[in-house]
Formats: sequence, structure tokens, C-alpha cells
Amino acid sequence: MDTKSRVTDILASFGINASQLSGDAHFTRDLGLDSLDTVDLIMQLEQTFGIRIPDEDYPKLTTFQGVLDYLAQEHHAEVAA
Repeated sequence: MDTKSRVTDILASFGINASQLSGDAHFTRDLGLDSLDTVDLIMQLEQTFGIRIPDEDYPKLTTFQGVLDYLAQEHHAEVAA
């Protein structure tokens, strides 16, 4: 399963439909996630991809495309494994 599909599956657990996932859809403003949801999302990303996301990187993870870009750039080796 590719990265995009894995992230889409995680977001589905929050009730977000794949059709809502345009690249610039903001998790809080556009998709209705609250602060606890976003923390849970980050924890699920860490678990799914076997990575550690530092607190200072959280602002990069506010949109679907932002998450995909972050995983590709910051954790390329881990994501590809």
C-alpha cells in the first residue's frame, strides 16, 4: 500500500471521506478535526510509518498534502521501507 493510501486510511478513521482530501484541505478549518484529533492523527502517523515526529514539525502537518510532503521529504527512507 502506498503512502497516500495509508494516510487516507488513517483519515477515514476520523470520518473523513477520501473525496474531501484535496491537497489544500486544512484538517481543522476544512475537515473539522479538533486539537485532540490532530494529536491522535500524528500518533497514528508515527505508529503506521514507524517514525517519530518532533513537536516542532507539527505545523507542517495541517493539510493532507502537507502530511504527504512531510513523509516524503523528512522520512523518505522510513516511508519507502
